Amino acid sequence: MDHKSFLQILHLAERLKNNTRHSWTSTGRHESVAEHSWRLCLMAMLVRDEFPQADMDKVLQMCVLHDLGEAFTGDVPAFEKTAAHEQAEADQLRRWLGSLPAPYAQDWTALFDEMDALQTVEAKIYKALDNMEAVVQHNEAELSSWLPLEYDLQLRYGADKVTFSPWMQQLKDAVNAETREKVAREQPH
Repeated sequence: MDHKSFLQILHLAERLKNNTRHSWTSTGRHESVAEHSWRLCLMAMLVRDEFPQADMDKVLQMCVLHDLGEAFTGDVPAFEKTAAHEQAEADQLRRWLGSLPAPYAQDWTALFDEMDALQTVEAKIYKALDNMEAVVQHNEAELSSWLPLEYDLQLRYGADKVTFSPWMQQLKDAVNAETREKVAREQPH
């Protein structure tokens, strides 16, 4: 890859450090998209032994790249994201992917196609962890940062993404237990 292309990719990715998510950190500031992606990668590294049949290097690539479209659109919370939002993000990302030098344009496009299809074990692992990271982060934030709709959403979010794996289902159960404990402990009576 030539140096100009290399730097252009880095400059685009830098936007993810600045684009914030709906999530708050435990210290009371908005989380960046890049911070979410970083911890998602850590999660993928930690589940390597749970999925020996999976290509975990591919899962890590998915985790690193999954929110690159938000460099163009910013983050839209899951409970507000419409099909139009998803299409706009996908269109901008696909145009950008097409502008990358070979073999990145082809390889990354194929990776995003696999992620969108959610048919491979690698895509299922990445997506389940992506949803679980958001819920874990939400549990770490002050309860005062939660919107009323999030009390129920917190327990439901990602449940449909973990059904492929007993281990992932148990993770969701453990995260839900933390949610219930947090609400019971912190909710004003």
